[in-house]
Amino acid sequence: MKWEVVDTGPGSAEENMERDVALLKDLQTNPRPILHFYDWVQDAATYGHFIDPTQFLKMEGVRKRGLQLAKRPTGGGIVFHLWDLAFSVLIPKSHAAHGKTALENYAFVNGAVKRATQQFLGKEVSLTPTDIGEIAGFCMAKPTKYDVMLGGKKIAGAAQRQQKWGFLHQGTIALVQPSADYLSDVLQDGRVKEAILANTFSLTDNISKARQEMRQLLREFLTYD
Repeated sequence: MKWEVVDTGPGSAEENMERDVALLKDLQTNPRPILHFYDWVQDAATYGHFIDPTQFLKMEGVRKRGLQLAKRPTGGGIVFHLWDLAFSVLIPKSHAAHGKTALENYAFVNGAVKRATQQFLGKEVSLTPTDIGEIAGFCMAKPTKYDVMLGGKKIAGAAQRQQKWGFLHQGTIALVQPSADYLSDVLQDGRVKEAILANTFSLTDNISKARQEMRQLLREFLTYD
């Protein structure tokens, strides 16, 4: 089944999440695998369906930085989208790549992310075999099973939402080192900042070029007829 690559361009945090919800719903009547790219009109962070961001973020710092917040339709912790490439994958149940379990689906998508990252870096990376770390609530502070890793640091993570007709996988790939000053302004717990900085592997110092190149590599390693 031919993949569809959709680029909806810049949007607010809420708009980007709503687009993924709509694409997931559309799988019921137009079942085709989709790779969805999007950008952000300003600084943004998304948080998992069961997360209360006010428990983890300084709201005065969020306002000071003009950080848009939006709830994801998937699970997982808080993800800052200032330093990453965000993308989504939607696969109908009828497709051969749809696994029997959520972990199989993680392994499929992040296996492609692994291969794309290896091509970008020119070196071997791995999928972590188990959960690592103790800091919950933030995606890049706590590597989990099948995240993409290099040198003990996290390159890419994701969260999923399963429906009876297919699944939505929302991924993030760390591209540049997060700003310690920015994190200090918006995080309630300084240990989280240290965990994010310690556990995040950055691919490059040129985020615009890296976003463009990684998008093309994801197309090559994920989509097929």
